[in-house]
Amino acid sequence: MKVHIIGTGLIGGSFALDIKEQFPEAEITGIDANESHLEEALEKGIIDATGTLEELSLADVVILAVPVDVSRNLLLKVMEMAGEDTLIFDAGSTKNGICTAVAGHPNRRKYLAAHPIAGTEYSGPGAAIKGLFRGKTNIICEVEKTAFKLQERALEIFQKLGMRIRYMDPAAHDKHIAYVSHLSHISSFMLGKTVLEKEKNEKDIFDLAGSGFASTVRLAKSSPAMWTPIFAQNKENVLETLDEYIKNLSNFRDLLKEEDYDGVFLEMEKTNHIKTILNGIN
Repeated sequence: MKVHIIGTGLIGGSFALDIKEQFPEAEITGIDANESHLEEALEKGIIDATGTLEELSLADVVILAVPVDVSRNLLLKVMEMAGEDTLIFDAGSTKNGICTAVAGHPNRRKYLAAHPIAGTEYSGPGAAIKGLFRGKTNIICEVEKTAFKLQERALEIFQKLGMRIRYMDPAAHDKHIAYVSHLSHISSFMLGKTVLEKEKNEKDIFDLAGSGFASTVRLAKSSPAMWTPIFAQNKENVLETLDEYIKNLSNFRDLLKEEDYDGVFLEMEKTNHIKTILNGIN
């Protein structure tokens, strides 16, 4: 199996490592606009060779693992250059825009819209890790628009990598993911910003920050180059989630200001229900 991965960072590199392990015969070719990423991926054995878009006709599978603002236009080019029986899938965390962009494309059947909900706050080939996708949910949108034999090829890969599959409409995906992922990143970035602005002594932050702060602000280490386009592409849903979040923060502030500690307790007690929902998530 010839696999060409466009974007050799955390997600693309992790796909390469897991595919190598589960499909020992696979040949992994990396394509990346960042030459240093390609060199590092080669040195670390993440990919077997470097390639170009012009060679996509040779691929059995093409994985698009680039920022979402790049992937929409790049996917159109990839669909033109890939072979007739080449499976193409992406890993972007916004789906409605990209599905709309390719809706009328004559090669739409080659493409599977996917979003593996997996990652870390780190980026680049050095961040790639084996087993990143095991036990994680992979959301697939508009599966019926992908050729059946290519669906089967994709599902074999996803299942061997240990993913759980869920099917979802792309607009619904973007709405739900704004709440459970995009808002989390904004909250983390803004918490980090608030602390940096108010705690001028960085040693105080280091000495006083406990595990709660570290885990809450962890996502603030994520790449702005990746997340700014995500917020832009999912703007309407993100604004809706922010409005709800700000309303809840304002309400909590009012309860404290009014010394309504019974209200504060009840707000937190109601929210404790989330433990039963999230139980078992890594």
